[in-house]
Amino acid sequence: MNKKLNIYLAGPRGFCAGVDRAIEMVKEALKKYGKPVYVRHEIVHNKYVVENLKSEGAVFVEELDEITDKSRPVIFSAHGVPKSVPKEALKLNLIYYDATCPLVSKIHKEVEYFDKKELPVILIGHRNHPEVIGTMGQSNSEVYLVEKVEDVKKLPLDFKKEIAYVTQTTLSVDDTKDIIKEIKKNFSNVLEPKKNDICYATTNRQEAVKKVAANCDYFLVIGASNSSNSLRLVEVAKNYGSKKAILVEDVDSLNLNIFEETKNIGITASASSPEILVKKLIDKLKNNFDLQINEAHYQKEEVYFKVPQKLKMR
Repeated sequence: MNKKLNIYLAGPRGFCAGVDRAIEMVKEALKKYGKPVYVRHEIVHNKYVVENLKSEGAVFVEELDEITDKSRPVIFSAHGVPKSVPKEALKLNLIYYDATCPLVSKIHKEVEYFDKKELPVILIGHRNHPEVIGTMGQSNSEVYLVEKVEDVKKLPLDFKKEIAYVTQTTLSVDDTKDIIKEIKKNFSNVLEPKKNDICYATTNRQEAVKKVAANCDYFLVIGASNSSNSLRLVEVAKNYGSKKAILVEDVDSLNLNIFEETKNIGITASASSPEILVKKLIDKLKNNFDLQINEAHYQKEEVYFKVPQKLKMR
């Protein structure tokens, strides 16, 4: 007789509207232009997605000068790019499409606006993340990166002058609150974004994990090690009561022996991980344990971002 496990499925989970749009853009480009279609950087941070698109004819490059056939189209990833990248594409006479998530584009516009007002801009984010590199590349002036609360006091800025801040879209809601609080504490005149920069999907997935984490001995987050929103979900699960929380990058290689002393398991998927991987994980557990699946009731997300019309024109 198999051991019993209680599964707590967090929801919402998995793909967000920006990820859906970016993947759809690559697929529409393949329909329109045929193989190959180049993609600058991973279109989203998920190996399963990237490998699937490779099998359909996408070729992933780190930089535009790696594109061997300049007559072929290139897609920029969902994380956004510095202004220098479209300029380089034009110099190389490339056909390009920008799959930057519209919520990231909103932050780019905020940075441009603050830059025109000649305000110093603080960006709350993680160094070297593609989204952060893209956002910092929207300004003609220096953008000041803050990763943690302690960084605020080290900023080489006049604390009496007006400043502005923006945030990476995939951060921990809780950590960001603390940093914003510290910025307002140290600077007397702070211009804020009109709306919270952390995306709806990041917030919803973190809140969903918070609701079930305390029930869990182990929390499994399906995602990627280079995915900011995946790593934040692991942190949230630990911070809100799960005894252990781990990132699952490859369902096939997950060692089931870790559940020998476990009764309650939480499962979620990052905003760049497809639901098929959740099903695959549950099927693997079903083959080895008797499962009692508890899925939280949640409101379905109805956000949709359109693919550019010119990609659909044949």
